[in-house]
Amino acid sequence: MSILDLYAASAGLVLAVIALVAILNALTFPRLGSSAAQPASDGGSVMVSVLIPARDEAAAVEETVRAWLRQDYPNYEIILLDDGSTDGTGELARRAAAGDGRLRILEGAALPADWKGKNWACHQLARAAVGEVLVFTDADVRWAPAALSALMAEMIRSRADVLTVWPTQLTVTWSERLVVSQMALVVIAYLPALAVHHLPWPVFSAANGQCLAFRRSAYEHIGGHAAVQAAMVEDMALARAGKRKGLRLRMADGAGLVSTRMYHSWPEVRDGFAKNILYGHAGSVLLLLLSSLFHWSLFFLPWIWWLAAGMGAGDWRSPLILVSLGVLVRALTASVTRQRPLDALLMPVSVVLMTIVTARSLGWHFRGGTRWKGRVYGR
Repeated sequence: MSILDLYAASAGLVLAVIALVAILNALTFPRLGSSAAQPASDGGSVMVSVLIPARDEAAAVEETVRAWLRQDYPNYEIILLDDGSTDGTGELARRAAAGDGRLRILEGAALPADWKGKNWACHQLARAAVGEVLVFTDADVRWAPAALSALMAEMIRSRADVLTVWPTQLTVTWSERLVVSQMALVVIAYLPALAVHHLPWPVFSAANGQCLAFRRSAYEHIGGHAAVQAAMVEDMALARAGKRKGLRLRMADGAGLVSTRMYHSWPEVRDGFAKNILYGHAGSVLLLLLSSLFHWSLFFLPWIWWLAAGMGAGDWRSPLILVSLGVLVRALTASVTRQRPLDALLMPVSVVLMTIVTARSLGWHFRGGTRWKGRVYGR
């Protein structure tokens, strides 16, 4: 067997497994507002605290506050923490609320040396909350009027102690379409939802801090954000901590009820993903480099092989099979998460862009730490 034959067989087997996971998740991944999640059986009697850390969110905060005040769930409070903003975030939030007493605005305390910024903000929010359920959400996440009711219905249906919702990602520019959408590939194709929901091992953990809900008792049992105060990727750290404590971790797709446009340009996309990508690989440079090699092997090299074969450099059928499997996986994950399936044809470009993101992250790592919103986080 030649090296190319061995590569084709190995890559084909891996892509087939990924495709099976994607199909399984497409069939079993819970979705907010689905027929399986009926209105909350308690009639909305559970008090919910919506907790929003905000730092320099002037572009989004007014619409976010108005959307929260339009929720049809009857029993909730909104607490927004202005984390040292310099763009008038707090004042804009007050103006949007127009005196509605459901919104409280806190001024964030100075960041302690041993805390990460968002973790400290969420810790302060949790201490101020009175709800039985704590919903942490980012200031740029958009909530449809029925979204909180749908979240509570799913929490009750699934008996979740911790429920994370993956917002529908709104992508406009090409860099958003080709990079932000890779989140769907990871969530839908790499990690079976059934394993996250029903296997006890922390390795089967996943969470998204854009929407992360806890029963208060579960949050306190974990130790809250104080237990992960130094974690750069606090959502995953909390999910793993919950698994270790034997809590029920559940996931759901936002299905358009919860959505967000994370970034608006290539520099924002590059730096936003560079902020987290190394920490998402357990802080391991070697693991991040292996991940890059993995994606080049599956989603870029088959295209080069196929193009070379088309110019007379060997058999074209094996690389075409690999290319087709890669496109189908990417298109399926896009379809499930309301992205653009045809963008799957540009998956090799996505690989190159993610490599640039990786280089940016590693450059920060070796030059003293991650840069984000005016703060530098050390190694």
